[in-house]
Amino acid sequence: MMAPDGIGVLLRKIRDIDGRTREEQARVLQEVQGGRWFDPENLKRWETERRLPTPVWHESLARSYGCTVEEIVRAVAASRRWRRQQRGAPDGEGEEGTAVDRRRFLGVAAATTGTAALPGVAEARQGIDAGLSGSDAGDLAYLAGAFEKHRGGYRGRPPGAVLVEMTSDLALLREVLGRPHPAGTRTELARTTAGITGLVAIIQHDRGDQRDAYGWFATAEQAARESGDRHMLAWVLARHAMVPLNYGAPKAAAALAVRACTAAGKAPTAAAALAAAVTARALASSGDHRAALRAVADARAIAGRLDTAQEADTWFGYPLQKHHVHLSQAFTLMGRTQDAYAEQESALALTRSPSVLTRALLTMDTALCLSADGDHTAAADLASGVWEKLPDAYRDGLVRSRAAALHRALPGSSSQRFGDTLNL
Repeated sequence: MMAPDGIGVLLRKIRDIDGRTREEQARVLQEVQGGRWFDPENLKRWETERRLPTPVWHESLARSYGCTVEEIVRAVAASRRWRRQQRGAPDGEGEEGTAVDRRRFLGVAAATTGTAALPGVAEARQGIDAGLSGSDAGDLAYLAGAFEKHRGGYRGRPPGAVLVEMTSDLALLREVLGRPHPAGTRTELARTTAGITGLVAIIQHDRGDQRDAYGWFATAEQAARESGDRHMLAWVLARHAMVPLNYGAPKAAAALAVRACTAAGKAPTAAAALAAAVTARALASSGDHRAALRAVADARAIAGRLDTAQEADTWFGYPLQKHHVHLSQAFTLMGRTQDAYAEQESALALTRSPSVLTRALLTMDTALCLSADGDHTAAADLASGVWEKLPDAYRDGLVRSRAAALHRALPGSSSQRFGDTLNL
């Protein structure tokens, strides 16, 4: 039963007066959003109040339904009051007080960070951090599906574009976490939360938003711990280690990677292989080459025992191509150029087009190896050629960080030449 003055009744009433089907109303919403696809099923959930539209949708709804934002806000508030009354909660109990009384699943330390000009993403994490709570089966199934869809990686798309695609799913996750739920759904929801927030952290890492990446990884770690899934925890920690690793803090990276190895245990999993490979890179970066080589051997041993599911070409898998990319970086940092060249060749042979990010990173490794071998001009020319062809969407974040490291390593005129290319 829905609130008589709630958002479901309001949206259905206006749509009926206008004589539109849900599909037609969804197309109006699409136009309001500049053509970005809108799922009519979301509209159905709002009209039946299985879900309530979060603030990120209020302005678009007002524009597409021909009402004011204030009307949308009042209707949503009425639906929330109705829900509390139906659960027997005191009418005067506000949302903030209710949230405080719930058992908190996710840490609040990450809630202070932002998302670099992508409205709605920071607000989503703050809501997720507020605590894990109930959901019905439909939304849980949808979120699990969204997790599966997004975990596939970039598939040739710029990181920022993928993050924009995830915004509506983050809004739904935030809303689901704001509902009371039975204990039986708690574990799976926590695991899904860890996965989705971990994916956002990866994207923010690749975009170069280090602070926000740390925040999202902190959220993902809290959710993973609450889920009790140690493999998920190991994956989150290993991925988290790549933030300090790629942005100049190898000791911090090694500490996180060691924690990931401990969480992964001895079973041959993608998380364990990733943790060992990241450990190798962190130790190589900090100058402990002997320990780095031991970690390389561990990564190779684990990778050789992975089954097909663990080798899946997703952000949660550890495919052979990804293995060679990690070892390329480890050997490059150790100055073992012949080993690095071999890993780069193997990685490129397995890299599917259009893996723009992967190819750019491998090229920077090759250029750094050429410089280490004394051919600084060739290194600068190779890196400059790739950078000039790189789409603007890929010229920030991780690729720029790797390019800047190469620029610092190049001497004299080669450094100046590449610096001009980078506009440094």
